[in-house]
Amino acid sequence: MITIKENKIKIGSLEWYYREILPIKDNHKTPVILLHGLLSQSFCWLEIMPILGEYGYHGIAPDWLGWGLSGKPEQKDFDYTPSSYLKAFTEFIEGLKLEKISLVVQGFLATIGIQYALQYPEKIDKLIILNTPISSSAKLPWQIAQCGVPFLGDMVTQDPLIVDRTLEKGSGFVISDQNLAFYRKPIVTSSLAGRTLVKVVKKLNLKQVITDIETGLKQWEKPCLIIWGKDDPWLEFAPIEELVNSNKKLKLITIEEAKHYPQEHFSKEISPMIVNFLG
Repeated sequence: MITIKENKIKIGSLEWYYREILPIKDNHKTPVILLHGLLSQSFCWLEIMPILGEYGYHGIAPDWLGWGLSGKPEQKDFDYTPSSYLKAFTEFIEGLKLEKISLVVQGFLATIGIQYALQYPEKIDKLIILNTPISSSAKLPWQIAQCGVPFLGDMVTQDPLIVDRTLEKGSGFVISDQNLAFYRKPIVTSSLAGRTLVKVVKKLNLKQVITDIETGLKQWEKPCLIIWGKDDPWLEFAPIEELVNSNKKLKLITIEEAKHYPQEHFSKEISPMIVNFLG
């Protein structure tokens, strides 16, 4: 039986929490890093990670700094800008001594993973993107954007139900009480996570980040699979089709009923897509 381990690693003053699955037999397959989006956690990959292990992959899913079970550093130690996240993520990969990785990303803030891939293409084997803002026309949905509004953000980010409303609105389906209880934990256990979320949303610099990503993906030369929940209420599908048509290296698979957080309810469909592409 393959079990998911829970680990922490401290790099400088920053402490990362991550889930890890090791293959039954040691092999030379490229490790897979799975990155979650805003208001989600590494917990969202729990159904997919064991499948990776069964097929011989070393899987690692961190919680982003400032959220989940990772450290929530003070502003003086970490300023929560995309460039700081990119630097910290680069150091996280180096700290784990991973020479080459495949990346699976989903959601707002998971764009950091794509930025990493574009900056260090030699470190990437394969790139898999699930419902992530990658076209310059994408906008931050109000459900998340309100967290960065002065005064309003300070209030809504202290309400644990912001997590329920965001994840269920984005995924379009009911999430079990047990899972929601886990997703709420950062806000329930500390006001610090809410205050951190305000900073993250304020500093996302989404327009610039996604414009750079769109340009980069049009010229991307490594294998890239885009798995898209077609009913995403926050990200339009047409620009994704357009982007895929601009570069033969980009492959698109759609899941008709899935929405913004497809791994929440469609892990059984997504797992073989990921494994087949990695293989």
